[in-house]
Formats: sequence, structure tokens, C-alpha cells
Amino acid sequence: MKTLKEIIIEARQKKSAIGQFNISTLEAFWAVVRATEKTKQPVIIGLSEGEMDFFGVKQARVLVDSVRAEKGLEIFLNADHVHSLAGARLAMENKFDAITFDGSSLSLAENIKLTRECVALAKELNSPILIEGEIGFIGSSSALLTEMPTGIAIADKMTTADEAGQFVRETGVELFAPAIGNIHGLVASGEPKIDAERAREIYSATGVPLVLHGGSGLSPTELKAVIEAGVAIVHINSDLRLAWRQGLEKSLADKPQEIAPYKLLTESVEAMQKIVEEKIKILTN
Repeated sequence: MKTLKEIIIEARQKKSAIGQFNISTLEAFWAVVRATEKTKQPVIIGLSEGEMDFFGVKQARVLVDSVRAEKGLEIFLNADHVHSLAGARLAMENKFDAITFDGSSLSLAENIKLTRECVALAKELNSPILIEGEIGFIGSSSALLTEMPTGIAIADKMTTADEAGQFVRETGVELFAPAIGNIHGLVASGEPKIDAERAREIYSATGVPLVLHGGSGLSPTELKAVIEAGVAIVHINSDLRLAWRQGLEKSLADKPQEIAPYKLLTESVEAMQKIVEEKIKILTN
């Protein structure tokens, strides 16, 4: 079976992208698996530090390995927004395929230093894990936002090509997540606006595949533009969380006497699977 690195290289050659879909529950896991079976496209399952604590690090690895072996699916695991070397070590020791090492809240110098230590740790442990670094503001919420966070001027927080080039050269990361107007969560105001040209400049400066965080709520046109510019992975989380909640609310309203969780959660699984399938089609066509 191909490695994640090989899948990413193929995606760039095809000018397509791989979807990362975050999970924190078993029904979300099965929604991604079933969508992968149906579309026959590779996917990444992401778990943030909070999602790993809730779901279980070892359990995520075992479940992904089981469906890979049973169904021959190209499903990979990413430790999403890991903020410490201890968290990075945990992902490496549990054979995750990738880490999003997030030092974006630090100064550029501190971010470079800590991310470089993460890359060194992978070499020390002889881990083949792909390490992604990040610069710039993309927020931390996956909530439904009525407007952009107060006091945040997205244009002033975007990653520059010079910063990105320096960061990648000095850290040795193989993937890079820039701030190009993207933000975590869903914003009702219609923002953010994605700067595909900025992505192109950053891709040219770094020479490594880019990762777009905050892919929920973006239009197919925006997604295709950044993929063409150098994005090889797109993270989707908030769209799935919203589908999970709306599916559960519908089930509770339609079946007020039902108490069997698997019956109440069917709507959520189907709603999430539909979104995963739709996103995969946008990213790969």
C-alpha cells in the first residue's frame, strides 16, 4: 500500500487534494470509512489533541489499521495541532502517518526552534512520520461564528512568502500550513476570503505541499483555486460537527421515545458521510 507521502506527491501531480476529516466519535469514523469505500479515494483522519484525549490515541490507530487490512482502504492518521514535543512523541510512538505541529502562537523564532526539535525527534525515533509546520493566525474555534473574531484583521495576520520560506528551510518540515485568509469554524458573515495568489507565492517560496486548515464552509471555486496554487491537503472539521449535531437533533425530534443510541445516530452518520463524499469530489475533480 502507498505511503501518505506518495499519495501527496500524486495529488500535486494531478492538481488535486486529499481531504482530512477530523473525528472524535465512532459514528464520525464510520462516516469517513464508508465515504472512502464509495469514492475509492484516499483520505486522512485527523484528531486534535482534544479529540485524541476523547477518542483514544491507540484506539484510533487500531481502528484505522483494521479497516485498512480488511477493506484495503487508503486511510491515514494525522495528529492535528499538536503543541508539545510530548504530544509529538505520542503520535510518533503510535505510528501516526503525520503530525500538524502547531507553534503558530509563538514568535517566528520560537516556532522555528520548537518545530525543528520536533523534526529532530522524528529522526531520533527513526519515525517515517510527515511533519507539518504552521505560521499565522487561523483561529482555534470550530463553533458557528456570527462574525469574524473581534479585533482580528485577517489581512494583517496572513503568512508571508519570506516567512514561510525561512521557516521551511530552517525546520525541515515536509508540509506547511499557511494563513491565507482561512479560519477555523464556520462564519455566517460570508468571510473569510481566501487569497489563492498568496498560496501560490508561499508554495513557490517553500517548495513543499501546502495544507489548508479551516476548509469548512469554503466554496468549490475557492478550494479549486488554492489546490491549483499548491495546496495538497484540505482539513474539514466544522462541517462534519454541524452535520453530526443536526442529524442527532432530527433523530431526537422524529423519535422522541427512542433510547437506542445506534438508532438515534444513524441520521448523523448519513449526514456526515454525505459531506465527506461531496468534499472528496470537489477536491479530486
